[in-house]
Amino acid sequence: MFARIAGRYDLLNRMLSAGMDQRWRAAVLELAGDVRGEPVVDACCGTGDLTLVLADAGAQAVGVDFTPEMLAPTTRKRDRDASRRAVFTNGDALRLPVRTDAAAVTTVAFGIRNVADRIECMREMKRVTRPGGRVIVLEFTMPPGAVLGRLYRLYFTRILPGVGRFVSGDNDAYAYLPRTVLAWPSPEELQAEMDAPCTIHR
Repeated sequence: MFARIAGRYDLLNRMLSAGMDQRWRAAVLELAGDVRGEPVVDACCGTGDLTLVLADAGAQAVGVDFTPEMLAPTTRKRDRDASRRAVFTNGDALRLPVRTDAAAVTTVAFGIRNVADRIECMREMKRVTRPGGRVIVLEFTMPPGAVLGRLYRLYFTRILPGVGRFVSGDNDAYAYLPRTVLAWPSPEELQAEMDAPCTIHR
């Protein structure tokens, strides 16, 4: 599915989030702290936007994605600025091609919903993150409140799939997105999963 929509993925991200996706990635960088000269791993990196945000902040960033077609734009994006220290590779987020304790920060943005086992993905992110490092998950969830929740559900189940289908030409991909968002745990539930000793903590 991601191979089919790779060519329109960035355009649809900007359109469907009204450009907010860029602000959300900036928030990840703020959480990551000072990454200058630090090794950082970005799992499920897609077309590389978050990896390059981290690289632009001075990180030695490695982006890993399961779908080769999604990685195709990364070289072009990286080469716009010769100072960007970013490497991209094809790999599985459940078996990251990175040695244990290698990264100061490990991130995943809008990708962990798509892995076969999110707990195993978080364990793997922990494995490659050194003691004292940070594991950061950027993901959609249903907002609290009856009014906002209804509006959000309307957008995600009715408007977004139609726009996505029209722009991408794919009937399935942007019906898949709202299904996975609606099934995603609440922030409190995800926090409990991350706090579980068998998941993130050593």
